[in-house]
Amino acid sequence: MISTPRYLGRGSWLGSRDPRVPLVVGVLAAATVIQLWDIRIVSVLFVLGQAYYRTASIPFRLVRRQWAFAVLFVSILVLVNTILTGGAIGDFDRSDLHPLFYLPLLGTPISAESLSYGATQLLRFLTFITIGFPIAYAIAPSDLGPALARLRIPEKFAFGVDLTYRFIPSLAGDLQETIDAQRVRGYEWDKGRGGPIARVRRTVPLIVPLTMNAIVGAEDTIDAMDLRGFGTGRRSWLRELAYDRADRALLLTALAIFFAVTIASLMGLTKLWVFPPLLTLAGE
Repeated sequence: MISTPRYLGRGSWLGSRDPRVPLVVGVLAAATVIQLWDIRIVSVLFVLGQAYYRTASIPFRLVRRQWAFAVLFVSILVLVNTILTGGAIGDFDRSDLHPLFYLPLLGTPISAESLSYGATQLLRFLTFITIGFPIAYAIAPSDLGPALARLRIPEKFAFGVDLTYRFIPSLAGDLQETIDAQRVRGYEWDKGRGGPIARVRRTVPLIVPLTMNAIVGAEDTIDAMDLRGFGTGRRSWLRELAYDRADRALLLTALAIFFAVTIASLMGLTKLWVFPPLLTLAGE
């Protein structure tokens, strides 16, 4: 069974745009933010990203778990990265750092530069997420394949992405059905004693039928595509796409920001900016 993901941006300003627009804006935003280490500039792009995100009118109550997971994940990633690098910051020499304190046991120096670096990295990730969420929720599921194809992506890849996008919620539905079926039979996989390993072992009666159903469903989809002659000739798409003035304005704005940041980066104006109060605390 192929189901469709939640289309939460239906009727919004961004949801009414050409589906290629969120995809292109997402790519340009990633290429822009990745060049930046000055948190002041990143903050401006984050605010612009929030304004862009709000045009999708995605109800927060329906995505709060996704936001919580994303924020927690990137926070842990930044924290672990700071610890594993031993306080090293990009092109900064260790002698140029201004330590504030050292982590107990590990002895990792936490400097004004490392805190500024971590804060900038966290804000960069949040900007990525802000721009990326509309791609997942403000593009009609039926428009993803045509949008990729019209962006000159190979049609087999475009159709594969389209099927994958539809398959994820289908897999989630199959998982819930499997859990319900096992509970009817008296098997409560989430109840029982033991640590994480024991919990993983108890998921086997869920994973095995879920995997088998996924394989069977994929085979049925492949057979249906073969019967329709998929891949034997150039594919046509029923959905016609065309940019309007708002689409072009949004794309030109994203493109202008990308070129401006690229020029600033080439001039060395986007390097890491250290918070002056942290330097003061470090005894600068």
